[in-house]
Parts: sequence; structure tokens; C-alpha cells
Amino acid sequence: MNDLPEALESFSQRLDELEKRVHALERQGEALASAAVPLQAVPAKASAKQRGPNERTTNVFALTGRAMLGIAGAYVLRAVSASGAVPRQAIAAIGIAYAIAWMVWASRSAAAARLQAAIYAGTSALILAPMLWELILHFKELSPGWAAGVLAGYAAAATALAWKRDQPAIEWIAQGAAAATAFALSVATRAMAPFLAALLIVVLIDEYAVTRQRKLAIRPLVLVVSDVAVWALIFVYAGPVNARIEYPPLGVAALIALPCLFFLIFAGGVTARAWLIRKPIPVFDTVEAVLAFALAAWSVLAFAPRPGAALLGIACLALAAACYLLAFVRFRADADPRNYRVFALWSAALLVAGAFWCLPASGMAAGLALASLAAIMPSVRMNSMMLGFHAAIYLTAAGLASRFFEYTVRTLAGTRPVSGSWSIYLVSVCALLCFLFDKETGREDWKRQLLHLIPALLASIAFAALLAQELLRLAAIGFTPAVFHVALIRTLTVCVVALALSYGGSRWRRPELTRIAYLALAFVAAKLVFEDLRHGRMEFIAASIFLFAVTLIAVPRLARPAPVRRGDPSAPAHL
Repeated sequence: MNDLPEALESFSQRLDELEKRVHALERQGEALASAAVPLQAVPAKASAKQRGPNERTTNVFALTGRAMLGIAGAYVLRAVSASGAVPRQAIAAIGIAYAIAWMVWASRSAAAARLQAAIYAGTSALILAPMLWELILHFKELSPGWAAGVLAGYAAAATALAWKRDQPAIEWIAQGAAAATAFALSVATRAMAPFLAALLIVVLIDEYAVTRQRKLAIRPLVLVVSDVAVWALIFVYAGPVNARIEYPPLGVAALIALPCLFFLIFAGGVTARAWLIRKPIPVFDTVEAVLAFALAAWSVLAFAPRPGAALLGIACLALAAACYLLAFVRFRADADPRNYRVFALWSAALLVAGAFWCLPASGMAAGLALASLAAIMPSVRMNSMMLGFHAAIYLTAAGLASRFFEYTVRTLAGTRPVSGSWSIYLVSVCALLCFLFDKETGREDWKRQLLHLIPALLASIAFAALLAQELLRLAAIGFTPAVFHVALIRTLTVCVVALALSYGGSRWRRPELTRIAYLALAFVAAKLVFEDLRHGRMEFIAASIFLFAVTLIAVPRLARPAPVRRGDPSAPAHL
């Protein structure tokens, strides 16, 4: 303790000597640059070019020397703190102020002196991050909550200073250092919540800055670090209790609030930029929004599974309604259709997710089947391909929820036919109505043809399954159908449906029915190989092959376009 004043005095003298040497080097460099070529011998521009490299080299050395002096000052504070001569809380406050002072010095650099701003900002970060690490882990003088607050305030102050002085390097260095330090301390201290809150503050700052049309190159890195921090929080606390003994306990509200707040901050920023400045949503933001929603949903389902699922479903339905309004009221008329497409796709996905979490399987099937009708009718009136796509999505999801596909496969090709439920019949009726409402016109691209094909295909499959079920029920009245009887009845059913579809497609000029008829032929061919030939008897196999041959001949003839009558409103325009 008695040697401390002498050591400090000696160290101060050395710092003064280093500063004098730096000033001497600056003056020597200027003298050499001015004496190298007389100013009268060459034009002013040429002499400036010749002096440029020397000046830049001298400037780099000078800036580096000043940065090293700043780091040396931080080591002086570290030595004083280790000696115990001054309370460590006071040293911590002085060190934080010292780091911020270097950041302020960096921001006061001229707009052209970007190298100076970057070096001074890097010096500030190199002072702050190790100091917080030692104050928390080594000296135990600073709590994780205070350290997180310091990092958040440091990032906010640096962003404000950089914004005012137009120094993007300061934002990049300060926010990167704050995000990396927060994540590292959350791992080292096991106190994940406060440092995640600090990261969310940085994310909020970035979203506000980008909304004000300021470019932030560090923003993707901050978001990725936040994603990993949120994932780590959920992963650790969703596991068994004995696996996280070192981690402090957290309540359910905090575990759910932090991921949900992260999603709301980012989604709010994306929506504000799309609404206020009509800025197209980048691909990164689209993916990040989906990832943030997935993390928020995971936290709700992990920490509050019973009430959380219903609440999450209600929230998804509300978000789906908001996305629908934004897509079709705000963005549909934009010259760039990206925002319209992104919000429309989000609305469909959120509606399906909300129905999945809110309703039982039968209710989900009924709700989505009715939603397909609600989408297809304005799709025809507005000529909206997006709403037709939504109708196809809802029909497919309703079929999965009602086990429609399982029912049709087991009825037409399974070993044990089953009876359908009311939800299956409702999905079938809705598919038929969607097919009837939305009629394919001539010269459509393959995307629209596919959208017309989906409801027609579901309605045709449902009709074939119901017909096969009724034929098997009628056959069971007279005798007990064996495997080969069932195979023949199914082949007959699909062949009849193929003939009806080819005739109807030609008669009513519905080309999607003709395409399904050819798909039915392919299905019968596969069925002959995998069912009739394996389980049938010779006479029944012969009957199945005969039916397939007749259908194979008749379908192309029935599928020929019917002659167009005059005055037919369904005729193509060019006819």
C-alpha cells in the first residue's frame, strides 16, 4: 500500500513521455513531408498527392498511439481497483464514464475523419467490455442487471451520438460490442433474462432507426444474436429442473414475455416501415419475422401449454385479420407487390395456425372449409389469384384436419374401408362449391390452372370415395365381399368416375375435370398392379383389366372438346 503513490507517479511520468514522443513523431512527419519537394517546383495538387501517404501513415500511428494511451488509462483504473485504495463501486463508475468519454470523443471527430472515429470507438469498446466482465465475474461488484443496463445505455448513447454526427462506424462498433458482451455475459453469469432485455433494447433502437430510413449494417448481426439468446433461454428453462441448477429461477410471465416482446418489437418495425414509407420488406426481414414468431409461440407452448395454446390461437386469428386488412386495403394497389404478397401469405399461415391451436380437429376442419368458401367468392369477384391460393390452402388444411385423405385412400385402395365423418362430408361439399364458383377460363397460366385443379380434385376424390362406399354397402346386403370383390368394385368405381369426368370436362368446358380423368387412369393402372393382381382371382382380374381397357379407350374420345354454340357465355373469347 505504501508503494502505491510512487508507482502511480512513475506510471504518470511514463505516460507523459509517451505523449511527448507521439507529438514529436507528428511534427517530424510534417517536416519531412514539406521538405521532400519544394512547393514552387510542382503544382499544389501534385504536392498534395505526394504528401498524402506520409500524412496518412503518420495519422494512423498517432491515432493508434492515442488509443493505446486510453487503454493504458484503463489499466491504471484496473490497478487502483485491485489495490483496494478506492471503493470499487467508485472505480466502476469512473471506468464507465471513461469508456463513454472515449465514445463522445469519437463522435466529435470530423465527418471526413472516419478512421479516427472508428479507432476511438473501438478504444471505448475495448475499455468497457473487459471492465464489465471483471466487475461481474472477478470482483463481484456489479450485478447482471446493472451490467445489462450499462450495455443498453451505452448502445443507445452511441447510436444517438453517431446519428447526430453521421458516424456509422460508431454505431457498428458500439452495438456490436454491446450485443456480443451481453450474450457472453449471459452465458458466463447464467443470468439470461437481464442481458436478453438489453439485447431487446438494442433491437428496439435499430428498428426505430431503420424506420427513420437510416441504414444499419450491424442490425442483422444484432438480430441473429438476439435469436440465439431467445432460443437459449427457452431451451434451458424448458428442460428439466435438475439440468439448470446454476441458473436463477424465472417466473412463467418473464419466460413468455421476453420472446413475445422480441417478436412484437420486430413485427412492429416491419409493419411500420411497410405502412408509413411503403418500403418493400426484404427477404431477411421476412424470414426473421417468421423465426421470431416461432420462438414466441414455442415459449408460450413450452411454459403455459394448456391456457397458452388457446390464447396463442386467438392471437394468431387476430394477427391474421390484421394482416388481411393490411394486404388487401393498404398494399394491394402498390406498384411493388412484395408487401401485398408477404402480408397475404402471413395472414393465411396465421389463420391456419390459429384454427389449429384454438379448435378441435373437427372444428378446425369445419372452420377452414368454410374459410375456403369465404376466400373463393371474393377471389372470383376481385379476380384475385392470392385469394384463390388461400382457398386452396384452407381446403388442403381442412382435409388434413378431418382425415379426409386418409378416408379416401382407405376407401379406394386400403385394406379396410372406413366410413366418413360429418367433417369429411363438409370438406367435400365445400370443395365442390369452390369448384363450381371458380371456373377456369381459356389461356390461363399453370399457376391458375393448379388453383382450379385443387378443389376439383378434392371434390372428385370425395365423390369416388362416397360412390365406392355405397357400392360396397349395397354388395354387403347380398353377400360378404371378399378381397377380390372389393378390388373389382373399386376399379369399377374409379373407371366410372374417370368416364364421367372426361365427359363433363368436354361438355361443360371444364379442362380441370379432363386432367383429373387422366389422373384417374394413372391411379387405376397403379391399382391393378398393387391390388387387383395381388389379391384378385383370375376372373376378377380379367374383369378389372377389361374395365381399365374400355376406360383407357373411351376417356380420350369423351375428352374431345364439344362444339361451341353461339351465344354461349362460357365460350373462349377468341371464338
